[in-house]
Order: sequence, then C-alpha cells, then structure tokens
Amino acid sequence: MREDVAGQIFEGLERLCVTPEANRILSAPAYPGIERIQAQFRGDAFDLHRHDTYALGVTMRGVQTFRYRGEQRYSLPGRVIVLHPDELHDGGAATDDGLVYRMLYLEPSVLFQCLEAARIGLPFVDEPVIEDNRFAGLLLAALGELDRELDELFVDDFVSQLADGLVQHARLPLRPLGSIAWGQAKAARDYLEAHATRGVSSEDLERITGLDRFALARHFRAAFATSPHRFLLMRRLQQAKIMISQGEPIAEIAAATGFADQSHLTRHFKKAFGIAPGAWGNMVRGGGQRG
Repeated sequence: MREDVAGQIFEGLERLCVTPEANRILSAPAYPGIERIQAQFRGDAFDLHRHDTYALGVTMRGVQTFRYRGEQRYSLPGRVIVLHPDELHDGGAATDDGLVYRMLYLEPSVLFQCLEAARIGLPFVDEPVIEDNRFAGLLLAALGELDRELDELFVDDFVSQLADGLVQHARLPLRPLGSIAWGQAKAARDYLEAHATRGVSSEDLERITGLDRFALARHFRAAFATSPHRFLLMRRLQQAKIMISQGEPIAEIAAATGFADQSHLTRHFKKAFGIAPGAWGNMVRGGGQRG
C-alpha cells in the first residue's frame, strides 16, 4: 500500500492535511456512546494509558506505533487498529515524517446491546493491527466526514456491521453470554452519568439497583467492560476534556468536575489519555473545530 490510504479506502474522503506540521486533535460532533477524532503528530504523543472504551481506527498517513499487550506494534496506512477497553497502550509516530490517523471510541455497552440478541459476549480481537480493506472502509464510513453529525439509522447499521467485523477477527472462541442483570447495570450507569461531578457512594447504587455492591460490580463489568468506579472517573475526565477544549482554567475545571485539585485531575488525566491536560488542550485548540 502506498504512502497515503490507497484505492477505494480513500475514495469519498475529504483531503487530509498533507503533512502533520503541528500536533493537533480534531474532534467530531458527539454522538451517545461514540467519540470520533483525527489526530496528527510527530514523535511520541501519548504515554501509557487506558480507555474504558474500544478504540477503533485507521492509520491515514505515516507509520503508527504503540506498545500493547507486551509488544511494540506498527500500523501502515490503511491498516485497522483495534484496542480493547482497559488495555494499556501508548502511541506515537514511528518515523520523522509524522503521523495522521482517525479513531472512533466506542462504549462497550453500545456493542453489547447489538450482540445481546445473539446471546454472545463481547468478542476479543487479540491482533491489534489488521489488514482488511473492507473493515477499514466500514470504519471510514463513520470517520470520513468529521464535520458531520452521525445519523441514528446510520449508527444502527454501522454498529451491526462493526460487531460482525470484530466477531470475524476474534481468534478466541466467543464466550456465551451469561445471565446479566442488564436493567440494574444500566440503571447504575445512568445514575453515575447523571451524577458524575459529585460523590456517588456504594449505598447510592445499592438503593438504585437493588443489588448488593459486589453483585453489581460483577454485573456492571460484564455489561460495560469496566467497573462503576472507573466509569464514573472517565465521565468526569470526559467533561474535563470538553472544558479544557473551551480554554477554561485547569484549576477551575478540577473543582467543577469533582477532583480534589488540579494535580489530582492532572494525574488521572494522564493515566486515562496518556497526555497532560495542558498539552491536550493545546493540540485540540490548535487544530480548531470544523463547522
């Protein structure tokens, strides 16, 4: 494959920034459970960190490298990246030419609901770099026009096809779906999301769900591939990202999003996203917003 994304994979996409002159992140309009970005940078951009979402993307230009599950990985233009929730990874450009990639962050609950009818659990794709033009084209259907909002009917079909693609590439046997208290897990999730910037106790969730805290923790992880505590933390950090992109002072953001102070926010932000809040804000504001 040539230097840029080739053939039909590139067809229909607007022209990319030819060369990543500066480190930038471009964010697309939000959709429930889905975040889309384009990132371009040189050198090592992100330290080791982990998301509570799937990270699914396509390398657009340059050579993408990252450490994942104990190995250094490399992705060329047109290759698909599949990173699972809660898996440590970093990220950078492998050459001096820099890197451009597009990434879709998908909450596990969105995929889970699609697979629930088939009575199977979330597939695990152990190979994080995949050469599959059809899968890349599917992802670029959602990542091709970052200035546009996603349509609900499009998302329904997209997630269905995405689930099929992940199942196809899963090399481990699919785990039959056990009995999950989906209603209670979703109630806890909704409560955590609604009260993310204030303290939420185990007693609160027991009252909301009718489950004891240990049973809820098991069902919540089975449904959403993360713990209630980490889900709450990530919702606070997502709100902090929005406020940082708007240029608000980090100390004020920390207080508004439920962190003890600026250093507390900075520590968790770097663990979750692999970059300090100030540096991330510079990349986002430097890239501007499409409108």
